Amino acid sequence: MVSRAEPSLSGRWWWSIDRLILSALVALMVSGVVLLMAGGPPVSERLGLSTFHFVNRQAVYLLVALTVVVAVSFMTPRQVRRSALLLFVVSLAMVVATLYLGVEVKGARRWLTMGPLGSVQPSEFLKPAFVVLAAWAFAEGTRRPDLPGTIMAFLLLPLTIVPLVLQPDFGQTMLITLVWAGLFFVAGLHWFWVLGLGGAGAFGILVAYQLVPHVRARIERFMDKGSGDTFQVDTALESFAQGGWLGKGPGEGTVKRILPDAHTDFIFAVTAEEFGIIVCIALVMLFALIVLRALFVAQKAEDPFVRLATTGLSLLFGIQAAINMMVNLHMMPAKGMTLPFISYGGSSLISLAIGTGFLLALTRKRPRAVDLGAFRR
Repeated sequence: MVSRAEPSLSGRWWWSIDRLILSALVALMVSGVVLLMAGGPPVSERLGLSTFHFVNRQAVYLLVALTVVVAVSFMTPRQVRRSALLLFVVSLAMVVATLYLGVEVKGARRWLTMGPLGSVQPSEFLKPAFVVLAAWAFAEGTRRPDLPGTIMAFLLLPLTIVPLVLQPDFGQTMLITLVWAGLFFVAGLHWFWVLGLGGAGAFGILVAYQLVPHVRARIERFMDKGSGDTFQVDTALESFAQGGWLGKGPGEGTVKRILPDAHTDFIFAVTAEEFGIIVCIALVMLFALIVLRALFVAQKAEDPFVRLATTGLSLLFGIQAAINMMVNLHMMPAKGMTLPFISYGGSSLISLAIGTGFLLALTRKRPRAVDLGAFRR
């Protein structure tokens, strides 16, 4: 054990970090490897790869992700802001580059080939950076009326989502917009604007339905199963039915062998088949623990930036998890959203590590005088 009197950097970090959030994150990472051992092999076999191809790669990604989480959590709020700004500029430039240089997959350009690093999805890294910058803009708007912080926050949203719409990536666009709206509400702006934003969002969905064929197809399949191919969703629901409360047991699942994207978008359904609904509920509780604990800490924060950034990052984490699970349960149209730290994917894992690292950095306990002094500098 590290003593509270330990003056080293690691000692101060250990006694100031929110160990409840950190423990829950580590539990999710370990669960991700275990659950991918159920969902990864069938996909590997279909693609002619080694049985544990995705599991082995995920283990490497998770080691990198854990390192990133710990390293980023050492940052001060000021360093979080600066890092987020740098990450935002680089990620936004890469998102724009995908429109011209990206690899086209299923009619969308979301990936850039980075040589030995493989394919990277820049929009994943854009999300945590956007949330921190939006929180900073809203905080400055409420704290210093002489600065156009609220206007900056309003301009930041279209600057971020327009390139995503052009890719097109409506799942990430919807996620970012929902989190931004949540920050808007928490910042204390008038209900008139909240209702206006809701109307604008509904209008945007209507426009996408009318103009984008694959968006229309997904919504129609969700509303009416007879309107198109619903194989993925039907198979996912069958996984829940087959697994029941306690599941069939590790390696005993059969529906997963025909379930597309069993290692990514639909790993929650694979979990239900092999480990049962009980384990799915435990996962939901882990996600809820992280989000609720972060919101509790945010509520007590005196600095507006820390309060808003912590709220935004926890919403980003929680809404992404909720969207993935709701798609698996056919509670909303398919969105192609990963389940945080559970689904396979390098870009997703590292971006989540950065976001949760920011979250841990902002929720660390700091002496009040030091904390306020850091913000005034």
